[in-house]
Amino acid sequence: MGKIFIVRHGQDEDNAKLILNGRRDTPLTDLGKQQAETVATKLKGYKIDVIYSSPLKRAFETAQIIAHKLGIKEVIPNNDMLERDFGILTGKPIADIPKYATNILPTNRVNYFLEAEGAEDFPTLYKRGEKVLEDIRKKHPDEIVLVVAHGDIGKMICAVYHKWNWEEGLKKPYFDNTSILELTIKTDIVE
Repeated sequence: MGKIFIVRHGQDEDNAKLILNGRRDTPLTDLGKQQAETVATKLKGYKIDVIYSSPLKRAFETAQIIAHKLGIKEVIPNNDMLERDFGILTGKPIADIPKYATNILPTNRVNYFLEAEGAEDFPTLYKRGEKVLEDIRKKHPDEIVLVVAHGDIGKMICAVYHKWNWEEGLKKPYFDNTSILELTIKTDIVE
């Protein structure tokens, strides 16, 4: 099998304001565009064959900037790469998580809410991660694939790949905007 790289989108307007965006469709900030250009430069030596992206603006715009810089003609949107639905927390300040969440998992940088009204749970998100990997493996068994997605779904794709459960996946290092996560057999590497 080829390699799979996952890049989290550049900073968007909600990220800049410390707002929980989930599936809100806000565009990249100027910093987010600059981050996309920078990560595209880092990816030049990776010999990417194909790029998949969440269809949300922040991810798709990041993917298009990368594709342009790498000379790849098409970014393939994939709805299974959408960010987790944050339910009632969508559009709320990060500081409001304890007001709406009934169960929180604290990690090194983020407090993940596990239950909130209308929110997609992590076992369901993990299943989407399984579908993403299965599709990529079937369609591109020997190619180098770049996935441009979001923090929570990116971590679940990585967890599935390494056969971690969803909770173990959340406890791994934080996935910053435009970090590159390389899926290898032994470990994941965040740059």
